[in-house]
Amino acid sequence: MPVKSPCIGICVLDAKAGYCTGCFRTGDEIGAWMGLSDGEKKRVLAKSKTRKKSHQNIRQKQTDS
Repeated sequence: MPVKSPCIGICVLDAKAGYCTGCFRTGDEIGAWMGLSDGEKKRVLAKSKTRKKSHQNIRQKQTDS
């Protein structure tokens, strides 16, 4: 089964963070997506999941302050 794109249609690249605030992939990862193997896509998804969790933790700390 092919690996689906994590794009959710909120395509905003955060220049400071270096990734999209919708799918949490970098611009390079987004651009390369169609040419990546399923294994490479899974690695990108793992990285984007880590970025998303880090982003959420930072936002939570900001709201707690």
